[in-house]
Amino acid sequence: MSEFWLISAPGDKENLQALERMNTVTSKSNLSHNTKFAIPDFKVGTLDSLVGLSDELGKLDTFAESLIKRMAQSVVEVMEDTKGKVRENLLANGVDLTSFVTHFEWDMAKYPAKQPLASVVDTLAKQLAQIETDLKSRTAAYNTLKVTLENLEKKSQGNLFTRTLSDIVNKEDFVLDSEYLVTLLVIVPKPDYAQWQKTYESLSDMVVPRSTKLIAEDKDGGLFTVTLFRKVIDDFKSKARANKFMVREFFYDEKEIKREREEMTRLLSDKKQQYGPLLRWLKVNFSEAFIAWVHIKALRVFVESVLRYGLPVNFQAVLLQPHKKSSTKRLREVLNSVFRHLDEVAAASLLDASVEIPGLQLSNQDYFPYVYFHIDLSLLD
Repeated sequence: MSEFWLISAPGDKENLQALERMNTVTSKSNLSHNTKFAIPDFKVGTLDSLVGLSDELGKLDTFAESLIKRMAQSVVEVMEDTKGKVRENLLANGVDLTSFVTHFEWDMAKYPAKQPLASVVDTLAKQLAQIETDLKSRTAAYNTLKVTLENLEKKSQGNLFTRTLSDIVNKEDFVLDSEYLVTLLVIVPKPDYAQWQKTYESLSDMVVPRSTKLIAEDKDGGLFTVTLFRKVIDDFKSKARANKFMVREFFYDEKEIKREREEMTRLLSDKKQQYGPLLRWLKVNFSEAFIAWVHIKALRVFVESVLRYGLPVNFQAVLLQPHKKSSTKRLREVLNSVFRHLDEVAAASLLDASVEIPGLQLSNQDYFPYVYFHIDLSLLD
């Protein structure tokens, strides 16, 4: 599973023994894989400041998770032709996300533990805010280009009534620069090809004999040229329509056709040029944002453990990876049984949802006798 439970319990003898019991039971019952989660000794400051930081970290946690999910989705959108390789591009420090979480080590160089906690949190918040700003600007430019290209491509993929004709017609198909003659394009249903060949010359006066040619087809019909005198255009259109032949409103403009073709070439080139740098930026900054997110989880465990278990700081954090979805209920029961002594009221409330915990703002499902945070790596679901 790509789900982790990050918990902590006091580090005294009784609770270290409780952690050992938890490890034994979860291992024997094949409920989860458990590893110690190392968190540095931070400067605690006052308990009041920790309460404020707890709230701030909760919001930052939510923001960071949202940001990495958006970045993962951006990688999916950019790698439109190779979506099967998306996961191998979503790494943290060059390793897969599960390995990074299970082998987490605090980055002292980037987030010095000797700084006040508020400064560490501020560094993380500014880093993530800058990544989000850059993400918006970079993906906006790429997506605008992509949508413009998609619209042009749709025009070239419609039926003969609606699609652009610049990639179908050639200069040689038309009589150009004539004061009297004009070449029209007519859409003829496939069953009526023979009828068209028999009748097009007599649909109106002044149609040039043997001037028709099939230049394109789709599943429903064909696009034919026909040359006639300009003065009979309206009459020819009317007679053609009466015979279920539809004249497509199109006059050959070499400059406009050249402009359309050049625009498509330019956009394809621009998209190709942006693809590599954008994907590289996404990979690097997804890694940075993910690493920051796991550091935020570590900070939350530290702050909540100090608030819950008191001073001096003494707790043990453990990372649990449930083996399967069906075992999570049993795993929760094991944890509740092992640690119920930490908070009898909270433990009872898990069994009886009607029990209220005085002064607790969280819903009962979010509060356990031990400190608990959830890490979900299903970023593409």
